[in-house]
Amino acid sequence: MNDRDQLHTLSNCDILVYQKHTTMKKISSMFSTLQEKLHRAKSVSDASTHHTGQASAAPPSARDRTHRGQLFFEYLLVVSLKKRRDGDGYDPQIIYQFPKREVMCRLQREEEERCMKAVHLFCFPEGINWVPLTQYHSETFSFVLTEVDGSRRNGYCRRLLPNGSGARTLEAYCIISRVACFGLFSKIFDEVEKRRQKSKAMIYPFMQSLRESPLPAPGNTVKITSFIPESGTEVISLTRPADSWLEHVDFQTLFRCLTDEEVLLVFTAVVMERRIVFLSEELSTLSQVLHAVAALLYPFVWQHTFISTVPKVLIDVCSAPTPYLLGVQKNMLELITDRSDLLIVDLSNGAKTKFITKLGDEESILPVKLKEEVLLVLSARKHNACTDELNKVVSEAFLLVFIRSVGHFSQHFKRCGSGRQFQKKSFLKGVEHKSHLNFVTQFIQTQMFDLFIQEEETQTNPNGTQHTLLYYINCLFRNKHTLRNIHVHVHVFK
Repeated sequence: MNDRDQLHTLSNCDILVYQKHTTMKKISSMFSTLQEKLHRAKSVSDASTHHTGQASAAPPSARDRTHRGQLFFEYLLVVSLKKRRDGDGYDPQIIYQFPKREVMCRLQREEEERCMKAVHLFCFPEGINWVPLTQYHSETFSFVLTEVDGSRRNGYCRRLLPNGSGARTLEAYCIISRVACFGLFSKIFDEVEKRRQKSKAMIYPFMQSLRESPLPAPGNTVKITSFIPESGTEVISLTRPADSWLEHVDFQTLFRCLTDEEVLLVFTAVVMERRIVFLSEELSTLSQVLHAVAALLYPFVWQHTFISTVPKVLIDVCSAPTPYLLGVQKNMLELITDRSDLLIVDLSNGAKTKFITKLGDEESILPVKLKEEVLLVLSARKHNACTDELNKVVSEAFLLVFIRSVGHFSQHFKRCGSGRQFQKKSFLKGVEHKSHLNFVTQFIQTQMFDLFIQEEETQTNPNGTQHTLLYYINCLFRNKHTLRNIHVHVHVFK
């Protein structure tokens, strides 16, 4: 069975239909693309979208030191390149799964098997004729899988070349987890790779200890004890960032690939929910940049197709008419034939132009003064800032866009029975700066704003701050020094 046939076997679990207050279909990650391909084959035109959830609507509490009952990961999969039966090239195959599948009912087992059939495509998405290598620089990247019930699982992948002499085939170690924390799993992969270079058998005791350890709450640490022959017993400390909604994000790569002005242009296109393709030869660059771009929307959430690394077999998703954020390896650019109404961003070093195609209006959507304010905050960051420092500066800068433009939303709800109803007309009249009105008028038509408001309408404690932008400010900027740049805007919530 080839890759395309395997994808078609996923038809029962590849679509997530989520309806809430409006008739809104959402598709996620790879499953959205599978649905696009299947429906195009049947000549069905369907405007479908999906909630990817890169940031939580309300950050979880960190009072407990651990998240009781939540595991670090569900599976460790080993994907290896195996020679084809005809002897012509190699294909990726899952050769090991740890732990072994637990006892499941038949339907659960079938669904699990369907999901696992697609994992190898994301570990080796290039679709090229692989050959044994003598040198290869290890690479770490991530992707997202979504079940039919809307639950999400994150895939973290480390590709490496095992120690040995002569040409060897690559191996990919893939962790499937409910936890979204790229930095945490990158450190875990460092330990996995260190053990793999000694003996593959040394990996599994470490992963077993990890799986039996409690997942620490944001801002807390768990220590794993592991024995390595010739090195003795090691204690590995794994710490989750305090701001849980940013623990899957590293803005360093985004701002290494693009200037502040270019990031702002990309942000504008994402806020308008457009079709955007990012190009790079490195899978790690694609996954880090796409997750960072999605995080710029906080506290709003990207509601549409999101695939950080598009496998070659799914490249036709670029022709989908619905909004998306896609990461595509640059050698597949020629396969994107329909480039109308598309923003293509080249993340490659030394690229002649970062924007291969644009719609042309990206620079005129955000008000000039608002753009100047964002750029001013970004310019204040240190060039050698650590991840946490950079995250705070970047979050502050782009949160300002929403505070200044739509931060007064909480004043425009009307009691309606047991719930509340958003008053769009009075909200638009309440826009403080008339130069913002054109942007706000467009933004409130997006699904990210619509869903945010729908969630607000169902809140039982509208007078509290937990579900307003002010809550997110308090989460992000816990000291007066970082608040001084935005304190003048807080009055819009009162």
